[in-house]
Amino acid sequence: MNIFRACRWSEPVWLDWPSIDPSLFFDEDGRVYITGTGGFFGDEQKGIYQAEIDLETGKLVSERRLIWQGTGGKSAEGPHLYRVNGKYYLMIAEGGTEYGHMVTVARSDSPYGPFESNPDNPILTHRSSDSPIQATGHADFVQLEDESWWAVFLGIRPVSVPFGGRHHHLGRETFLAPVTWSPDGWPVIGDGGKVTLKMDAGSLPLEPDESPLSDTDDFDSNRLQPEWNFLRNPRDEDWSLEERPGWLTLHGSAVSLNDTGSPAFVGRRQQHFRCSVTTFMSFAPTQVGDEAGLTVYMNERFHYEIALTCGTNGCLSVILRRRIGSLWKVELKEEYEGRDIILGLEADSSRYTFFYSSPNGERKSFGAGECSLLSTEVAGGFTGVYFGLYATGNGKPCTAPASFDWFQYKPHA
Repeated sequence: MNIFRACRWSEPVWLDWPSIDPSLFFDEDGRVYITGTGGFFGDEQKGIYQAEIDLETGKLVSERRLIWQGTGGKSAEGPHLYRVNGKYYLMIAEGGTEYGHMVTVARSDSPYGPFESNPDNPILTHRSSDSPIQATGHADFVQLEDESWWAVFLGIRPVSVPFGGRHHHLGRETFLAPVTWSPDGWPVIGDGGKVTLKMDAGSLPLEPDESPLSDTDDFDSNRLQPEWNFLRNPRDEDWSLEERPGWLTLHGSAVSLNDTGSPAFVGRRQQHFRCSVTTFMSFAPTQVGDEAGLTVYMNERFHYEIALTCGTNGCLSVILRRRIGSLWKVELKEEYEGRDIILGLEADSSRYTFFYSSPNGERKSFGAGECSLLSTEVAGGFTGVYFGLYATGNGKPCTAPASFDWFQYKPHA
């Protein structure tokens, strides 16, 4: 079953919690605990805090207490509390969400401690290693019906760059690894705290999803598919799947890709180093500055786009633009006849290569941009790059809608 379609959301219950990473633990006696961080804001000591909570109101029903400060790594965060064989296990992330990231665990006879640190901590880390998976942390445990244990956790896949060092542009990704328990009752993630890109799935069922994501979205539904995301809080009037059935229609607002607002933007994450993206767009603007096309988007200060835009002479041009921090430049610009155009790109681990064509014409290469310049190490952030369809009037509402007939995302081996 596709969880995105099956779940239903209640009205929010606002938590009485002043910091980040809250997690709920439901004990066998019916008590519910909230475990989270403290000390990130104000004068409070840094560490992991906990209290009992009323789920109906979101209010704390006990004092908020510091229960563990970790093993000495910076930024003790991401806590989860478990009860296994009568013991309370507290698992957290330490070391920051960069290359020093790690997972540590402690246990106690009481949910409030005192907590005994695992002598083999950290139980997961790839720091100071040459593994293709780095920054492993923020783990959580799950036990299946066959009593096997598994850990889900975050990590990154960095790429070496020509000028030295490693950069990652796919963002933090979710990984899965088996968990075993040592004779003295401590959890062991993967192979002694290390994981690989492929691991033995054991008894884990690996049947394909009932409705795997398609390479091509023809926008024939009246709902966007689960892989699509908006940027921040979209306006309903900026997009439609019903205005022109079978097309995604974007009405460009004054908000541009360079702004911190919500432009007319619908995007999906880049999930593979090697992939291609292609879309068919129809766009006939008449106002100078009107623009629509395909963007490779990390954030409002770091992005590339290939697009159609209206110039001072009223003619359309296809452009390739790169924005890197405070620097931006239209690298290529060519006049284009007609309102219909195919825009696309090819990606490998180091470069995006752009192209365009008329609907029945030959594909024309149209510049390139480095992946590393959109990486977290350069641009900041955690989410990674998006491939987005967008429209904007660059300071004014767009005079014409941009309609997209289809979008294709194709992974390559």
